[in-house]
Amino acid sequence: MPSSCSIRALWILNSLHAVVLSRKFPVVEKQWRAACKTINDTSKDAEEDPLKYTVFPFLPNDAELSSAFVERKKREGSLRGYGIRVNNQSVEGSDSWVDDPITRHIISINVESKEKGGENHLLWPLILHLRGSYVILVLPLVEPVHLKAYAKLCRKSDCGNAVGVDASLSSILLDTPSITGAFMVAHAIGDIIVGDVVDPDVVVNAAPSVGGLLDSLTGSIGIAGISSRAKPVAAPVASATPSGAASIGTVTADTPKLGSRPLDKDTLRNFISSAMPFGTPLDLNYSNIFAIKANGFSSSDLPPADLKQPAWKPYLFKGKQRIFFTIHETIHAALYDREEISDTISVSGQINCRAELEGLPDVSLPLSGLNKAHVEVLSFHPCAQVSEHGADKQAVMFSPPLGNFVLVRYQANCGFGPPIKGFYQLSMVSEDEGAFLFKLHLMEGYKAPLTMEFCTVTMPFPRRRVVSFDGTPSVGAVLTTEHSIEWKIIPIGRSLSGKSIEATFPGTVRFAPWQIQRFPPSNSGFGKMGDEDSDVEIESTSNMANVEEFLMEKISKDLPPVDLEEPFCWQAYRYAKVSFKIAGASLSRMSIDPKSVSIYPAVKAPVEYSSQVSLSSESPLYKV
Repeated sequence: MPSSCSIRALWILNSLHAVVLSRKFPVVEKQWRAACKTINDTSKDAEEDPLKYTVFPFLPNDAELSSAFVERKKREGSLRGYGIRVNNQSVEGSDSWVDDPITRHIISINVESKEKGGENHLLWPLILHLRGSYVILVLPLVEPVHLKAYAKLCRKSDCGNAVGVDASLSSILLDTPSITGAFMVAHAIGDIIVGDVVDPDVVVNAAPSVGGLLDSLTGSIGIAGISSRAKPVAAPVASATPSGAASIGTVTADTPKLGSRPLDKDTLRNFISSAMPFGTPLDLNYSNIFAIKANGFSSSDLPPADLKQPAWKPYLFKGKQRIFFTIHETIHAALYDREEISDTISVSGQINCRAELEGLPDVSLPLSGLNKAHVEVLSFHPCAQVSEHGADKQAVMFSPPLGNFVLVRYQANCGFGPPIKGFYQLSMVSEDEGAFLFKLHLMEGYKAPLTMEFCTVTMPFPRRRVVSFDGTPSVGAVLTTEHSIEWKIIPIGRSLSGKSIEATFPGTVRFAPWQIQRFPPSNSGFGKMGDEDSDVEIESTSNMANVEEFLMEKISKDLPPVDLEEPFCWQAYRYAKVSFKIAGASLSRMSIDPKSVSIYPAVKAPVEYSSQVSLSSESPLYKV
């Protein structure tokens, strides 16, 4: 957690935008009021300052917050807003007037204060996080001068946000590290709301030559085969995805959805009180918090008197010492097979770690391959200390927590071409029959040790019921469901390494007779969508959720909406969904040398390293 992070307040709103849980921290509020008094007393020409009331020393009550949030939603067009200045839509003083997409995640609201005769006061920065059917708002402590600077940005005449300029939003955010901590708080609370409180995956090698696969990154979670914690930890909140049950291709979207699990207020209150006492986040690991509450401490859990035990390691490990590192990478790609539209491909990754070490040792290692990976974003666990990185290496030293944790997160370019290339064609030859063709190349240009462990292509038909299909692929097997055709090119248990293959699949699909369905009038053309940036709304075209939705509406204005959690599906069935997993190396060329890992005080602990790559479940192969 950033050492300078303090939280003034947080709110959780339901799908009707009513506050169902809120928490304010008086200790932090006292700091804010003192800072407001100082800046108001020292401000020159306060009577002539048009922004003198933007620095307001008090927090709104739940009703005022809810009302202000609804007003912002109407003004900005959706929960998140436009993110850019839109002609005839954005108004001066709004977030979209700043003309920066980050304002869809760091928002402001104008609160009407009854104490000041109904005057509006700016509340910023509010971290907006959508999870399940709930909206999470977190307000970190910043300097009042930063609030006034943002208020000026909301009234600037020019568009854009030049990086490096003193008056830019980027420069303001760089001076407010507490925002990073507030994002972590929002995501931790969101995970508890939906029950996603499991640890990250770490692969354990059962033997030097055999890779132990726990679960795919595409959704399944499991820690089987890893030695137990020093203290038993039983999560009282069920995981959103059951352990061991693969959910390949499932879309996990941060979009409010109806029918989510009920809010466990007691669990949230206990977590907030324990994880961030007095508004200062200490440890946001739910497993640690629950373990302490469930098991307490004994004399054997106390560290040596000369060592200071960090908050993220409440219990000391005892047993066979070893360290595991697993690089998990997810490819985000859209393949069009068109000259006028370029394919897009990028990599997001994380280095998961499990350090089974006795005592409170420090672990250091260099991350190599940064230049080859073209790393664009790099962030670290709060337990890590990071020095200035060199030309191609980044030295990291950390005091590891108990259990599995994410040491590093990063975004990078893909060091290879797409693992799957090709095209998909679908033509409706009649009202109830379509002809399709796949022609794919797998692992072209990929060499050992890179191994594709499975590959599946799914054709979704969310609004039509599949009656039958006719066709034989050149490789693999085909399964059908009521609303999809699934082509298992490489089934689990087999693999492809050291060579590339070409796979083709021509065929026809027959649907049940089409039934005309009536939809409620909606100019937006979209019901529910699973995209992270979409919002479940029915509003006029003049009040669109965002520019992307507006453009897609123009493209698909004659197609009925799909009330399913599929991000690209309309009646035209524009894409096929690809799922795969690659092991053996990272595609960004990020790597860890086990021999370079050092431990202080020195102990004999073997270091195991593995890597896994999967395709984002929202990466489509568009039809031609």
